[in-house]
Amino acid sequence: MTARETHGFQAEVKQLLHLMIHSLYSNREIFLRELISNASDAADKLRFEAIAHPGYLAEGAQLAIHIACDPEAGTLSITDNGIGMSREDVIEQLGTIARSGTAEFIGRLSGDERQDVNLIGQFGVGFYSAFTVADRVEVVTRRAGLPADAGVRWESSGDGEFSIEPVADAPRGTRVTLQLRADAREFADEFRLRALIRKYSDHIAFPVLMKKAAAAEGEPAEEAVNTARALWTRPKAEIKDEEYQEFYRHIAHDFTAPLAWSHNRVEGKRVYTSLLYVPARAPFDLWNREKPRGLKLYVRRVFILDDAAQFLPVYLRFMRGVVDADGLALNVSREMLQQDPEVEAIRSGLTRRVLDMLDRLATEEPDRYRDFWKEFGRVLKEGPAEDFANRERIARLLRFTSTRSAGEEADRSLGDYVAGKAEGQKQVWYVTADSLAAARSSPQLEIFRQRGVEVLLLADPIDEWLVGQLGEFAGMEFRDVRRGELDPAEIGGSDAGTPPPADAGAQGELVQRLKAELGEAIEDVRTTGRLTDSPACLALGEADMGPQMRRILEASGQKLPHSRPVLEVNPTHPLVRRLAGEQDQARFADIARVLLDQATLAEGRALADPGDFLRRLNRLLAG
Repeated sequence: MTARETHGFQAEVKQLLHLMIHSLYSNREIFLRELISNASDAADKLRFEAIAHPGYLAEGAQLAIHIACDPEAGTLSITDNGIGMSREDVIEQLGTIARSGTAEFIGRLSGDERQDVNLIGQFGVGFYSAFTVADRVEVVTRRAGLPADAGVRWESSGDGEFSIEPVADAPRGTRVTLQLRADAREFADEFRLRALIRKYSDHIAFPVLMKKAAAAEGEPAEEAVNTARALWTRPKAEIKDEEYQEFYRHIAHDFTAPLAWSHNRVEGKRVYTSLLYVPARAPFDLWNREKPRGLKLYVRRVFILDDAAQFLPVYLRFMRGVVDADGLALNVSREMLQQDPEVEAIRSGLTRRVLDMLDRLATEEPDRYRDFWKEFGRVLKEGPAEDFANRERIARLLRFTSTRSAGEEADRSLGDYVAGKAEGQKQVWYVTADSLAAARSSPQLEIFRQRGVEVLLLADPIDEWLVGQLGEFAGMEFRDVRRGELDPAEIGGSDAGTPPPADAGAQGELVQRLKAELGEAIEDVRTTGRLTDSPACLALGEADMGPQMRRILEASGQKLPHSRPVLEVNPTHPLVRRLAGEQDQARFADIARVLLDQATLAEGRALADPGDFLRRLNRLLAG
């Protein structure tokens, strides 16, 4: 029996390079971001090592990255005056696939030193992205501290082999020159390069310089393309409101100033900086939940994703801003964010921060929050179903129109409702309708007005679903005023003016006659104490689906079982008393049907046969 053996994996270098060049990157314009990031790392390493070796900066302390292109020759060069590489460095770092000099450099630092550097590259494969657009790549480099004749030239066509030779009089740093392929000549266009630099490397800590189109005599021949300073990395005390607003316009492409913003840095187990904005206006496509939308993701100031939806739930899709995080699990090409506990922790923290920001806006600037609610309130209503952990936070932010609202504006919070509840009230009462006018005129509200109990008027199609997701607030259960039999004693409030109960025998006889006459049109008939001015109303069974939810589900194509209403009559109303004493069966039938149709219209529902209703009404008026 042979002994156990351990072997290393073998790799076909040419095939591995082919996979990296042609399969690793989904968007080949990423190559410029990777090469500029490498140049930025080289400058940052020099700045760090110069603390111990000041002589390294003798050839120039002004660190920068230079981009030059030649459209006729089809070449592009990226030059930095950073730390550079020796011959041994070139062989180890460029000649060994997936070997990261940056990762090794960071590994040699202490914990405190790691906090002081801002290095980007970690995988050691970003350099090879150059071959996605180039037939041949040349690198000329010399490490800081080495003599001028210690320069090195590295050259490869990405076919599994490379050449290396010494170079005399090479400046400190590194120059990477790409001979662009015929189908990649667009990257020798200056306008295209400037756009890519602003997109991916705008906030690199070092200036990215390109030749000026027309430099006047005495002016520098080059100009910085990038801003070279990420707003979110600066201390909040140094940033003016105008700068925050200008940055919002830049990232959101919105000329309207934001309602609010929050700038925060988290340090400890995880390190990230966030700058979040609440827009003042909703975009036209706000209701397209499938549209890519999210925060801009940076890793150490390098742009990664434009719509990183992983950091906020869908119901907060209106938010704008940036997240700059360290140590996130990116795929090797750094084009995609992997899902892991770190991302979930950041998502949880950012969600709480947004809700806290909205809560402060509602408390300290109610007028501005009113503007926010008009634009984004319906989106926020999606929250309780999507984010159970923050359901209470979201509930405090909701606004409703109620029977105590002066107009149709949603100006009552659930906190206001609980604070103003009537004596003995144990439920949050609400009524749903197709419009606020229909909700406000609903006959079911009569007993609540008489007792001084507030009722929420829910006219948004999502409202019935919303209160079903909330269930309760501050220990008070949500209750539909139309559902089930209503005992006036359980409403709360004052019972002054409540009419005495009618004769039970007369009520029973009337109920039986109505059941016989209306038949299959109704589920049941009963007398009620919830009406004070109206003769009749419709009620829902305890297990029946409300009309709003029914319409939503039917609109989505679901087939629902037929539901019949319960007719409730007010035995103290003169019309009902007259009906109870009506001996003419034909006239009784007309009045009964008209009562049912009136109750249906009061609910905002359409009549099944409007013509029949008019004929019966005309007969009663004429008789």
